[in-house]
Amino acid sequence: MSRGLNKVMIIGRLGRDPEMRYTPSGKPVTTFRIATSRSWNTSEGERRTETEWFDVVAWGALAEICKQYLNKGQQVYVEGRLQTRHWDDAEGIKHSATEVVANEMIMLGERHENAEPAPEAETGVEGEFPF
Repeated sequence: MSRGLNKVMIIGRLGRDPEMRYTPSGKPVTTFRIATSRSWNTSEGERRTETEWFDVVAWGALAEICKQYLNKGQQVYVEGRLQTRHWDDAEGIKHSATEVVANEMIMLGERHENAEPAPEAETGVEGEFPF
């Protein structure tokens, strides 16, 4: 039996403050963007940098934690899966968006002086970090 794997791990900085909204059924969902950069030297010795942007979606308790504790510019580790959504707009034009659906988040880098410690979220998996 063969199985697939859809797992993404990103370390980067938030490009904007997280935005939270609620589904019609009341479930919280938070979205934000993460930038990752890589640098290299060309064969001519020129230094190059490339930035890749990722759209991230968090649901439920993780969505609430991301909204409360993350800010623009903050370094963060996000783990999740890739998901592509497809839709037609009002004019019938087809669109698609690929995003990371987060299931884990760890705040990295320096702590803000006014930041409270993040609460532990219940994951149901013993021995893993809740976010």
